[in-house]
Amino acid sequence: MSQQVLSISQINEYIRTVMDSDLLLSNVAVRGEISNYKVYPSGHHYFTLKDDGAALKCVMFRGNATRLRFRPDNGMQVLAMGKISVYPRDGAYQLYCTGLILDGVGDLYAAFEQLKTKLAAQGLFDPNHKKPLPQHPKTIGIVTSSAGAAIHDMLRILNKRYPLVKVKLLPVRVQGAEAPAEIASAIAYANHHKLADLLIVGRGGGSIEDLWAFNDEQVAYAIYKSQIPIISAVGHEPDVTISDFVADLRAATPSNAAELAVPDKDSLQQTLDSLSASMVTVLQKQLQAARQRLNLLSASPSLESPDKYLQQQQKALDLLCGKMLSAQMQNISRHHQQFLTYAAKLDALSPLKVLTRGYAMVQTGNDTIIRSVKQVNTGDSIKITLQDGSIDANVACVKEEVL
Repeated sequence: MSQQVLSISQINEYIRTVMDSDLLLSNVAVRGEISNYKVYPSGHHYFTLKDDGAALKCVMFRGNATRLRFRPDNGMQVLAMGKISVYPRDGAYQLYCTGLILDGVGDLYAAFEQLKTKLAAQGLFDPNHKKPLPQHPKTIGIVTSSAGAAIHDMLRILNKRYPLVKVKLLPVRVQGAEAPAEIASAIAYANHHKLADLLIVGRGGGSIEDLWAFNDEQVAYAIYKSQIPIISAVGHEPDVTISDFVADLRAATPSNAAELAVPDKDSLQQTLDSLSASMVTVLQKQLQAARQRLNLLSASPSLESPDKYLQQQQKALDLLCGKMLSAQMQNISRHHQQFLTYAAKLDALSPLKVLTRGYAMVQTGNDTIIRSVKQVNTGDSIKITLQDGSIDANVACVKEEVL
Protein backbone atom coordinates (compact mmCIF):
# COMPACT_ATOMS: atom_id res chain seq x y z
CA MET A 1 0.00 0.00 0.00
CA SER A 2 1.58 3.22 -1.11
CA GLN A 3 1.57 6.20 1.28
CA GLN A 4 -0.01 9.43 0.00
CA VAL A 5 2.33 12.38 -0.07
CA LEU A 6 0.79 15.82 0.57
CA SER A 7 2.21 19.28 0.44
CA ILE A 8 2.08 21.58 3.45
CA SER A 9 -0.47 23.76 1.71
CA GLN A 10 -2.67 20.70 1.11
CA ILE A 11 -2.41 19.63 4.73
CA ASN A 12 -3.26 23.10 6.02
CA GLU A 13 -6.14 23.43 3.58
CA TYR A 14 -7.47 20.02 4.60
CA ILE A 15 -7.37 20.90 8.26
CA ARG A 16 -9.13 24.22 7.54
CA THR A 17 -11.86 22.37 5.66
CA VAL A 18 -12.32 19.91 8.50
CA MET A 19 -12.53 22.69 11.10
CA ASP A 20 -14.89 24.81 9.02
CA SER A 21 -17.27 21.86 8.71
CA ASP A 22 -17.38 21.40 12.49
CA LEU A 23 -20.62 22.95 13.76
CA LEU A 24 -19.21 23.65 17.22
CA LEU A 25 -16.15 25.50 15.91
CA SER A 26 -18.09 27.46 13.31
CA ASN A 27 -20.17 29.30 15.92
CA VAL A 28 -18.45 29.44 19.28
CA ALA A 29 -18.27 31.79 22.26
CA VAL A 30 -14.98 31.83 24.14
CA ARG A 31 -14.43 33.33 27.59
CA GLY A 32 -10.99 34.68 28.44
CA GLU A 33 -8.76 37.61 29.30
CA ILE A 34 -7.48 39.92 26.56
CA SER A 35 -3.72 40.33 26.14
CA ASN A 36 -1.41 41.73 23.44
CA TYR A 37 -4.27 43.77 21.97
CA LYS A 38 -3.19 45.65 18.83
CA VAL A 39 -4.98 47.64 16.16
CA TYR A 40 -3.21 47.74 12.81
CA PRO A 41 -3.42 50.56 10.23
CA SER A 42 -5.61 48.27 8.12
CA GLY A 43 -8.28 48.51 10.82
CA HIS A 44 -7.99 44.85 11.81
CA HIS A 45 -7.70 44.02 15.52
CA TYR A 46 -5.35 41.27 16.73
CA PHE A 47 -5.23 39.95 20.29
CA THR A 48 -4.88 36.83 22.41
CA LEU A 49 -7.42 35.30 24.75
CA LYS A 50 -6.00 33.42 27.69
CA ASP A 51 -7.07 31.63 30.84
CA ASP A 52 -5.06 29.91 33.56
CA GLY A 53 -3.92 27.06 31.34
CA ALA A 54 -3.92 28.10 27.67
CA ALA A 55 -4.05 30.87 25.09
CA LEU A 56 -5.90 31.37 21.82
CA LYS A 57 -4.93 33.80 19.06
CA CYS A 58 -7.77 35.94 17.75
CA VAL A 59 -8.42 38.37 14.91
CA MET A 60 -11.32 40.77 14.36
CA PHE A 61 -11.49 42.26 10.90
CA ARG A 62 -12.25 45.93 10.38
CA GLY A 63 -15.88 45.43 9.38
CA ASN A 64 -16.72 43.72 12.66
CA ALA A 65 -14.46 46.01 14.73
CA THR A 66 -16.37 49.14 13.65
CA ARG A 67 -19.46 47.78 15.37
CA LEU A 68 -17.77 47.58 18.78
CA ARG A 69 -19.43 49.80 21.37
CA PHE A 70 -16.42 49.83 23.69
CA ARG A 71 -12.68 49.87 23.26
CA PRO A 72 -11.15 46.52 24.23
CA ASP A 73 -8.02 46.68 26.32
CA ASN A 74 -5.52 44.31 27.89
CA GLY A 75 -6.75 42.65 31.06
CA MET A 76 -10.45 42.76 30.19
CA GLN A 77 -12.51 39.64 30.75
CA VAL A 78 -14.64 39.16 27.63
CA LEU A 79 -16.81 36.77 25.70
CA ALA A 80 -15.59 36.51 22.12
CA MET A 81 -17.98 35.18 19.45
CA GLY A 82 -16.94 33.82 16.08
CA LYS A 83 -15.49 30.73 14.42
CA ILE A 84 -12.24 28.86 14.84
CA SER A 85 -10.35 28.07 11.66
CA VAL A 86 -6.85 27.66 10.27
CA TYR A 87 -4.86 30.34 8.55
CA PRO A 88 -3.34 28.19 5.77
CA ARG A 89 -0.22 30.25 5.27
CA ASP A 90 1.00 29.78 8.86
CA GLY A 91 -0.75 26.54 9.66
CA ALA A 92 -2.01 28.08 12.91
CA TYR A 93 -5.57 28.04 14.06
CA GLN A 94 -7.20 31.14 15.53
CA LEU A 95 -10.53 32.59 16.48
CA TYR A 96 -12.02 34.77 13.77
CA CYS A 97 -13.95 37.07 16.10
CA THR A 98 -17.21 38.67 14.97
CA GLY A 99 -18.22 40.22 18.28
CA LEU A 100 -16.99 41.05 21.80
CA ILE A 101 -18.86 41.74 25.00
CA LEU A 102 -17.52 42.26 28.50
CA ASP A 103 -17.94 39.21 30.63
CA GLY A 104 -20.43 40.03 33.38
CA VAL A 105 -20.93 43.66 32.20
CA GLY A 106 -22.93 44.80 29.19
CA ASP A 107 -20.91 46.25 26.36
CA LEU A 108 -23.15 49.32 26.24
CA TYR A 109 -22.40 50.07 29.86
CA ALA A 110 -18.70 49.58 29.24
CA ALA A 111 -18.82 51.89 26.24
CA PHE A 112 -20.67 54.48 28.32
CA GLU A 113 -18.06 54.43 31.09
CA GLN A 114 -15.16 54.58 28.63
CA LEU A 115 -16.59 57.56 26.77
CA LYS A 116 -17.50 59.28 30.03
CA THR A 117 -13.92 58.94 31.27
CA LYS A 118 -12.49 60.15 27.97
CA LEU A 119 -14.71 63.24 27.68
CA ALA A 120 -14.23 64.14 31.34
CA ALA A 121 -10.47 64.14 30.80
CA GLN A 122 -10.94 66.48 27.82
CA GLY A 123 -12.90 68.95 29.95
CA LEU A 124 -16.32 68.51 28.34
CA PHE A 125 -17.96 68.23 31.76
CA ASP A 126 -16.16 71.23 33.27
CA PRO A 127 -18.66 73.34 35.28
CA ASN A 128 -16.80 76.52 34.29
CA HIS A 129 -17.75 75.89 30.67
CA LYS A 130 -21.47 75.71 31.37
CA LYS A 131 -23.51 78.71 30.26
CA PRO A 132 -26.32 80.29 32.29
CA LEU A 133 -29.84 79.91 30.93
CA PRO A 134 -31.75 83.04 29.87
CA GLN A 135 -34.33 84.03 32.49
CA HIS A 136 -36.95 85.04 29.93
CA PRO A 137 -36.15 83.33 26.60
CA LYS A 138 -37.87 84.70 23.53
CA THR A 139 -37.35 81.62 21.37
CA ILE A 140 -36.71 78.00 22.36
CA GLY A 141 -35.46 75.38 19.90
CA ILE A 142 -36.35 71.76 20.58
CA VAL A 143 -34.20 69.03 19.03
CA THR A 144 -36.26 65.83 19.22
CA SER A 145 -38.55 63.55 17.25
CA SER A 146 -41.65 65.19 15.84
CA ALA A 147 -43.59 61.94 16.31
CA GLY A 148 -42.82 61.26 19.98
CA ALA A 149 -44.94 62.06 23.01
CA ALA A 150 -42.12 64.17 24.45
CA ILE A 151 -42.61 67.08 22.03
CA HIS A 152 -46.33 67.29 22.80
CA ASP A 153 -45.68 67.32 26.55
CA MET A 154 -43.09 70.06 26.21
CA LEU A 155 -45.29 72.22 23.97
CA ARG A 156 -48.20 71.88 26.36
CA ILE A 157 -46.14 72.87 29.39
CA LEU A 158 -44.37 75.74 27.63
CA ASN A 159 -47.68 77.20 26.43
CA LYS A 160 -49.19 76.88 29.90
CA ARG A 161 -46.27 78.35 31.82
CA TYR A 162 -45.07 81.05 29.42
CA PRO A 163 -47.27 81.71 26.35
CA LEU A 164 -44.97 84.54 25.18
CA VAL A 165 -42.17 82.16 24.15
CA LYS A 166 -41.80 81.05 20.54
CA VAL A 167 -40.94 77.40 19.92
CA LYS A 168 -39.03 76.07 16.91
CA LEU A 169 -38.93 72.32 16.40
CA LEU A 170 -35.85 70.81 14.79
CA PRO A 171 -37.12 67.28 14.01
CA VAL A 172 -34.54 64.49 14.15
CA ARG A 173 -34.40 60.77 14.64
CA VAL A 174 -33.64 59.99 18.27
CA GLN A 175 -32.61 56.35 17.93
CA GLY A 176 -30.84 54.23 15.37
CA ALA A 177 -27.55 54.52 13.56
CA GLU A 178 -28.46 57.80 11.82
CA ALA A 179 -29.70 59.54 14.97
CA PRO A 180 -26.39 60.89 16.39
CA ALA A 181 -25.43 62.66 13.16
CA GLU A 182 -28.90 64.20 12.82
CA ILE A 183 -28.91 65.44 16.42
CA ALA A 184 -25.42 66.94 16.12
CA SER A 185 -26.32 68.59 12.80
CA ALA A 186 -29.50 70.11 14.24
CA ILE A 187 -27.55 71.65 17.13
CA ALA A 188 -24.93 73.06 14.75
CA TYR A 189 -27.68 74.38 12.44
CA ALA A 190 -29.45 76.17 15.29
CA ASN A 191 -26.17 77.83 16.32
CA HIS A 192 -25.18 78.81 12.81
CA HIS A 193 -28.50 80.53 12.11
CA LYS A 194 -29.02 81.75 15.71
CA LEU A 195 -32.48 80.23 15.74
CA ALA A 196 -33.10 80.39 19.49
CA ASP A 197 -32.03 81.72 22.88
CA LEU A 198 -32.20 78.23 24.39
CA LEU A 199 -32.13 74.64 23.09
CA ILE A 200 -33.79 71.55 24.59
CA VAL A 201 -32.23 68.32 23.32
CA GLY A 202 -33.74 64.98 24.22
CA ARG A 203 -36.44 62.37 23.90
CA GLY A 204 -38.84 60.29 25.98
CA GLY A 205 -37.97 57.19 27.92
CA GLY A 206 -36.77 53.84 26.58
CA SER A 207 -34.19 51.14 27.00
CA ILE A 208 -30.48 51.89 27.08
CA GLU A 209 -30.34 50.89 23.43
CA ASP A 210 -33.15 53.35 22.61
CA LEU A 211 -31.34 56.18 24.39
CA TRP A 212 -27.92 55.33 23.00
CA ALA A 213 -27.85 58.18 20.46
CA PHE A 214 -27.42 60.57 23.40
CA ASN A 215 -24.35 58.63 24.54
CA ASP A 216 -22.64 59.30 21.22
CA GLU A 217 -19.35 61.19 21.10
CA GLN A 218 -20.48 63.22 18.09
CA VAL A 219 -23.51 64.52 19.99
CA ALA A 220 -21.38 65.30 23.04
CA TYR A 221 -19.01 67.50 21.03
CA ALA A 222 -21.93 69.29 19.34
CA ILE A 223 -23.43 70.16 22.73
CA TYR A 224 -20.04 71.29 24.07
CA LYS A 225 -19.41 73.58 21.07
CA SER A 226 -22.89 75.14 21.16
CA GLN A 227 -22.98 78.87 21.85
CA ILE A 228 -26.67 78.55 22.69
CA PRO A 229 -27.34 77.19 26.21
CA ILE A 230 -28.66 73.61 26.12
CA ILE A 231 -30.90 71.65 28.45
CA SER A 232 -30.50 67.87 28.12
CA ALA A 233 -33.80 66.04 28.60
CA VAL A 234 -33.36 62.33 27.90
CA GLY A 235 -35.65 59.58 29.15
CA HIS A 236 -36.92 59.32 32.71
CA GLU A 237 -35.33 60.59 35.91
CA PRO A 238 -33.12 57.50 36.56
CA ASP A 239 -31.75 57.60 33.01
CA VAL A 240 -28.37 59.32 32.72
CA THR A 241 -26.61 59.89 29.40
CA ILE A 242 -23.41 61.54 28.23
CA SER A 243 -25.52 64.45 26.97
CA ASP A 244 -26.62 65.12 30.55
CA PHE A 245 -23.01 65.58 31.65
CA VAL A 246 -22.06 67.91 28.77
CA ALA A 247 -25.21 70.06 28.67
CA ASP A 248 -25.49 73.33 30.55
CA LEU A 249 -28.38 71.87 32.56
CA ARG A 250 -29.78 68.37 32.96
CA ALA A 251 -33.54 67.86 33.25
CA ALA A 252 -35.00 64.68 34.72
CA THR A 253 -37.56 64.40 31.88
CA PRO A 254 -38.59 66.37 28.80
CA SER A 255 -41.52 67.78 30.79
CA ASN A 256 -39.11 68.89 33.49
CA ALA A 257 -36.95 70.56 30.82
CA ALA A 258 -39.93 72.67 29.72
CA GLU A 259 -40.50 73.69 33.34
CA LEU A 260 -36.83 74.65 33.78
CA ALA A 261 -36.68 76.53 30.47
CA VAL A 262 -39.27 79.21 31.19
CA PRO A 263 -40.68 81.03 34.21
CA ASP A 264 -44.26 80.40 35.37
CA LYS A 265 -46.66 83.12 34.25
CA ASP A 266 -48.62 82.90 37.52
CA SER A 267 -45.44 83.40 39.51
CA LEU A 268 -44.48 86.29 37.25
CA GLN A 269 -47.90 87.85 37.75
CA GLN A 270 -47.51 87.62 41.52
CA THR A 271 -44.09 89.24 41.27
CA LEU A 272 -45.45 92.03 39.07
CA ASP A 273 -48.34 92.62 41.48
CA SER A 274 -45.90 92.82 44.38
CA LEU A 275 -43.67 95.24 42.49
CA SER A 276 -46.66 97.36 41.49
CA ALA A 277 -47.78 97.57 45.13
CA SER A 278 -44.27 98.57 46.18
CA MET A 279 -44.14 101.24 43.49
CA VAL A 280 -47.51 102.65 44.61
CA THR A 281 -46.28 102.80 48.20
CA VAL A 282 -43.07 104.57 47.19
CA LEU A 283 -44.95 107.06 44.99
CA GLN A 284 -47.41 107.81 47.78
CA LYS A 285 -44.53 108.53 50.15
CA GLN A 286 -42.90 110.80 47.56
CA LEU A 287 -46.17 112.65 46.96
CA GLN A 288 -46.70 113.10 50.69
CA ALA A 289 -43.18 114.49 51.12
CA ALA A 290 -43.67 116.82 48.14
CA ARG A 291 -47.02 118.01 49.55
CA GLN A 292 -45.43 118.77 52.92
CA ARG A 293 -42.67 120.73 51.23
CA LEU A 294 -45.23 122.65 49.16
CA ASN A 295 -47.19 123.55 52.27
CA LEU A 296 -44.00 124.70 53.96
CA LEU A 297 -43.03 126.86 51.01
CA SER A 298 -46.52 128.30 50.60
CA ALA A 299 -46.43 129.41 54.27
CA SER A 300 -43.14 131.26 53.85
CA PRO A 301 -43.21 135.11 54.07
CA SER A 302 -41.79 135.50 50.58
CA LEU A 303 -44.88 133.88 49.08
CA GLU A 304 -47.51 135.24 51.52
CA SER A 305 -46.40 138.92 51.17
CA PRO A 306 -43.63 139.64 48.65
CA ASP A 307 -43.49 143.40 49.50
CA LYS A 308 -43.11 142.73 53.20
CA TYR A 309 -40.47 140.13 52.46
CA LEU A 310 -38.55 142.62 50.29
CA GLN A 311 -38.77 145.27 53.04
CA GLN A 312 -37.36 142.82 55.56
CA GLN A 313 -34.55 141.96 53.20
CA GLN A 314 -33.90 145.71 52.59
CA LYS A 315 -33.63 146.32 56.34
CA ALA A 316 -31.27 143.39 56.68
CA LEU A 317 -29.21 144.79 53.79
CA ASP A 318 -29.09 148.30 55.36
CA LEU A 319 -28.03 146.84 58.68
CA LEU A 320 -25.31 144.85 56.98
CA CYS A 321 -24.10 147.92 55.07
CA GLY A 322 -23.94 149.91 58.36
CA LYS A 323 -21.89 147.21 59.97
CA MET A 324 -19.53 147.09 57.00
CA LEU A 325 -19.11 150.90 56.98
CA SER A 326 -18.44 151.00 60.76
CA ALA A 327 -15.91 148.21 60.42
CA GLN A 328 -14.24 150.04 57.55
CA MET A 329 -13.97 153.32 59.52
CA GLN A 330 -12.51 151.50 62.51
CA ASN A 331 -9.97 149.85 60.24
CA ILE A 332 -8.99 153.18 58.68
CA SER A 333 -8.63 154.82 62.12
CA ARG A 334 -6.45 151.99 63.33
CA HIS A 335 -4.16 152.23 60.31
CA HIS A 336 -3.99 156.05 60.62
CA GLN A 337 -2.87 155.78 64.23
CA GLN A 338 -0.23 153.25 63.20
CA PHE A 339 0.94 155.67 60.48
CA LEU A 340 1.39 158.51 62.96
CA THR A 341 3.34 156.28 65.31
CA TYR A 342 5.69 155.12 62.56
CA ALA A 343 6.12 158.74 61.27
CA ALA A 344 7.15 159.91 64.74
CA LYS A 345 9.70 157.15 65.01
CA LEU A 346 11.13 157.99 61.59
CA ASP A 347 11.30 161.68 62.46
CA ALA A 348 13.22 160.90 65.63
CA LEU A 349 15.72 158.87 63.65
CA SER A 350 16.11 161.45 60.82
CA PRO A 351 19.61 163.03 60.45
CA LEU A 352 17.94 166.38 59.81
CA LYS A 353 16.67 166.28 63.38
CA VAL A 354 20.31 166.39 64.55
CA LEU A 355 20.95 169.55 62.55
CA THR A 356 18.46 171.52 64.69
CA ARG A 357 20.81 171.06 67.58
CA GLY A 358 23.69 173.03 65.85
CA TYR A 359 25.32 170.21 63.96
CA ALA A 360 26.13 170.23 60.23
CA MET A 361 26.45 167.54 57.52
CA VAL A 362 29.52 167.81 55.22
CA GLN A 363 29.47 166.25 51.77
CA THR A 364 31.88 166.03 48.87
CA GLY A 365 31.06 167.46 45.49
CA ASN A 366 29.36 164.21 44.51
CA ASP A 367 27.17 164.20 47.68
CA THR A 368 29.26 161.61 49.54
CA ILE A 369 29.12 162.25 53.29
CA ILE A 370 32.54 163.11 54.70
CA ARG A 371 33.28 161.12 57.83
CA SER A 372 37.14 161.53 57.84
CA VAL A 373 39.66 164.19 56.92
CA LYS A 374 41.28 161.55 54.73
CA GLN A 375 38.37 161.87 52.28
CA VAL A 376 39.37 165.45 51.25
CA ASN A 377 42.37 167.35 50.18
CA THR A 378 43.27 171.05 50.31
CA GLY A 379 41.36 172.94 47.58
CA ASP A 380 38.47 170.38 47.30
CA SER A 381 34.94 171.74 46.96
CA ILE A 382 32.63 170.66 49.77
CA LYS A 383 28.97 171.19 50.71
CA ILE A 384 27.92 171.99 54.29
CA THR A 385 24.23 171.36 55.11
CA LEU A 386 22.74 173.20 58.09
CA GLN A 387 19.24 173.28 59.61
CA ASP A 388 18.04 176.12 57.41
CA GLY A 389 20.17 175.69 54.25
CA SER A 390 23.55 174.74 52.80
CA ILE A 391 26.98 176.34 52.23
CA ASP A 392 29.34 175.63 49.34
CA ALA A 393 33.01 175.97 50.43
CA ASN A 394 36.57 175.07 49.52
CA VAL A 395 39.04 173.30 51.83
CA ALA A 396 41.76 175.68 52.89
CA CYS A 397 43.64 173.33 55.15
CA VAL A 398 43.41 169.69 56.23
CA LYS A 399 44.55 168.86 59.77
CA GLU A 400 44.54 165.25 60.96
CA GLU A 401 44.53 164.56 64.68
CA VAL A 402 45.57 161.27 66.22
CA LEU A 403 43.07 160.05 68.82
